Amino acid sequence: MRNRYSVIAVLLLLCLNVVSGLAQTTPSESQATSKTFVEQLGYPRDAKLLIVHADDLGMAHSINVASIKGLETGLVTSASIMIPCSWLPEIAAYARTHREADLGLHLTLTSEWSLYRWGPILPKDRVPSLFDSSGYLYPTETEAAAHIDPKEAEAEIRAQIARARALGIQPTHLDSHMGTLYQNQALFETLFRVAHDNKLLVRVSKEWFAAAPFLPSQLGPDDVVVNTVISIGPSVTAEGWSKFYVDAIKSLQPGISEMIVHLAYDDEEMKGVAFDHPDWGSAWRQRDFQFVTSDAFRKVLRDNNVKLVTWREVGKLMAK
Repeated sequence: MRNRYSVIAVLLLLCLNVVSGLAQTTPSESQATSKTFVEQLGYPRDAKLLIVHADDLGMAHSINVASIKGLETGLVTSASIMIPCSWLPEIAAYARTHREADLGLHLTLTSEWSLYRWGPILPKDRVPSLFDSSGYLYPTETEAAAHIDPKEAEAEIRAQIARARALGIQPTHLDSHMGTLYQNQALFETLFRVAHDNKLLVRVSKEWFAAAPFLPSQLGPDDVVVNTVISIGPSVTAEGWSKFYVDAIKSLQPGISEMIVHLAYDDEEMKGVAFDHPDWGSAWRQRDFQFVTSDAFRKVLRDNNVKLVTWREVGKLMAK
């Protein structure tokens, strides 16, 4: 997902009764005595917790294999699946045999590659506004947000959740491919309505509130807001890849944060998928894979006392 939101003004956090970025209170509690999300999970108040999250599972075999390898190292703690994509059966089979894996849904309303395209899972007569002129989902999040009917978007993402469950995937959380459902208030409201109906957490960062001032009103008492979402961008050179992530980890503040990575091998399949699209392409994903499965990554986490957690673990807060 490409995070395009700017940093939040601190005062907006008061709307959410958040202390130190993540403290959750009820009207009867004072901020001074309430437990933070971190403490509710059993960690000290000053603990730095990080979800290392792999996007785009189900899009390609290369992505599936690299992401599974990342999960098996223990350094990638979470991932999310694209239901409309052609390699869904492979990752669904993995989910059925690895119930402990922290797998969410990367709700998909765009299809960005030049030569590899997909459409929604609902037929065109049900969701006509989701289709571009070529018969696929729109290639960018801005085009999609400008054209799609929120009611049709809601029908599609509900269908994606239903298909996931029918295939034996029990999602732990929801997020949005390319941030399409974060583009405007109507789509945000759609996402939260569906998430709340399904009792699932949604990726939300306090950094987004400055660009989306309506967002606090959408959050329910069970929603969890992370401090920051770390996501590398096209301005980072290959030589600066590791430094970007190391510096971001060193800068983490107490609370829960998320680091989004895109894992795959720089192989012929992924080169074909990402033809003429170097950003988030095959070499990009190989660099992400090499970093998050490295001893250097493990060491920087240890040296900075960062504890890895999952969305499943964070989801326990919904029952409290």
